[in-house]
Amino acid sequence: MDMSQQAAPAVATPPAPGSGQRDGRTARRPLALRLLARPEVGVFLGAVAVLVFFLIAAPSVRQGSSMATILYQSSTIGIMALPVALLMIGGEFDLSAGVAVITSALTASMLSYQLTLNVWAGVIVALVVSLAVGAFNGWMLVKTGLPSFLVTLGTFLILQGVNLAVTKLVTGNVATDDISNMDGFDQAKALFASSFDVGGVEVKITVVWWLVFAAIATWVLLRTKYGNWVFAVGGNKDSARAVGVPVTFTKITLFMLVGFGAWFVGMHQLFSFNTVQSGEGVGQELIYIAAAVIGGCLLTGGYGSAVGPVFGAFMFGMVNQGIVYAGWNPDWFKAFLGVMLLGAVLINLWVQRTATRR
Repeated sequence: MDMSQQAAPAVATPPAPGSGQRDGRTARRPLALRLLARPEVGVFLGAVAVLVFFLIAAPSVRQGSSMATILYQSSTIGIMALPVALLMIGGEFDLSAGVAVITSALTASMLSYQLTLNVWAGVIVALVVSLAVGAFNGWMLVKTGLPSFLVTLGTFLILQGVNLAVTKLVTGNVATDDISNMDGFDQAKALFASSFDVGGVEVKITVVWWLVFAAIATWVLLRTKYGNWVFAVGGNKDSARAVGVPVTFTKITLFMLVGFGAWFVGMHQLFSFNTVQSGEGVGQELIYIAAAVIGGCLLTGGYGSAVGPVFGAFMFGMVNQGIVYAGWNPDWFKAFLGVMLLGAVLINLWVQRTATRR
């Protein structure tokens, strides 16, 4: 009798200790671990810290016009950092992203001007060229099995040479001709490079596009089958292929998304300045990759978000303009970026180990 009475509680109580001791230990940790496991948490805190620092160090940052300029600088980086981040989550990266922006702008400008076409014809052809460059990178990657570093390094050198050589051949100069008087220019400028007024402050349209693209990228990653494929191929492409993930399609389309981003930023540059310097873009690919890494994306793939690179790009824009507003030597900009990049890599490593620790 006594044993049966004690046996009953023994059967009823195991769930309680399981929730009380071991789960009690995890009950204090899950919220913190879930927050730590989010790739954008660390960069968000870093962005807030950088913002507060420059609000104190450079009082002019507090002005609406200054913040609009910072957001503009951030948006031109952030629009490209988003597809670069998706590509990194998929386990690859693109060294040709910077010069691909200039290739897109040069294509639209020279085609429209030299053939006296409506600028929208050049815009559409530039989009096709940009997507083709991305498709080529992805196709070469999956067909040869070469690392994306080598494939896109080759594309980088090809595009850099073509940009300079073709521009000199066609225009006789290192820059394209002014297209501001051509048909369709005003409409294209309204889409890619216009401004609007918010409380007396002029805000560039790229800020809106940046946030729209970030929202779309977040939805795709978290709510669609394609988002699952991106994480799967970045984590382990062989395992992903074994469970039916279309690895080839996913890889190629990720590179094409980078091509789309290059096209959009290229069109912004073209319709902002009316002309394009053919030698620009070199080095920008590192800025895009660094913004994605600071935003929590791992170079090893399979981890990251679309929100993190938004804050990463904001930190770039904040530091870039904050140094100017503070009256410091702008040569310190690259040093700040190096510190932020190393800090982000170390924080991401610590977060990943902490989040997976049992």
